Amino acid sequence: MIQAKIKDIELKFYTNEKVFSPTEVDKGTIAMLEALELTAEDKVLDLGCGYGVVGIYVAKVIGIDKVVLSDSSENSVKLSKDNAKLNGVEGVKIVQSNAFKSLDEAYFTYILTYPPYHVDFNVPKEFIEKGFNRLKIGGKMVMVTKRKEWYKNRLTAIFGGVQVKELEGYFIFTAEKRFPTYANKKGDNR
Repeated sequence: MIQAKIKDIELKFYTNEKVFSPTEVDKGTIAMLEALELTAEDKVLDLGCGYGVVGIYVAKVIGIDKVVLSDSSENSVKLSKDNAKLNGVEGVKIVQSNAFKSLDEAYFTYILTYPPYHVDFNVPKEFIEKGFNRLKIGGKMVMVTKRKEWYKNRLTAIFGGVQVKELEGYFIFTAEKRFPTYANKKGDNR
């Protein structure tokens, strides 16, 4: 079990060797969450939730009924459910889904993700392109990575622009859905 304190919220997590950053909450994840300004009106998707750090933190801040956690890994989904219970947010929606394939929800104000960087760009490409269609107008995709140029270019191509912050070797991208673009005109393509 590991522990973390994010913006004065104490959290505990069960992990195992099959998940990303099993011995401590990754610094990029903490940086993304510390930069996030949530309100009670937000509806948030933790896309690729791992063992649940992002979604569980957000559920503690804005409530379990406004958060969805999703991961393609059965192991990650089980850990997230165990960790939701451990942190007092049992009942938060946690779904096993390959990207958006098993998710019905849309109109998120935030999609938060730390896409896998040890693979090719097909996964983050799908997260960005399909995620655009799941955000409400004014909604934001917030993504943390260790690489800059590809993500900056792809987010700009789909969203029309992106803000980039660098913290301790991590890049935090924030792209807002402002107006219809080519990706939006193609349809939802869930």
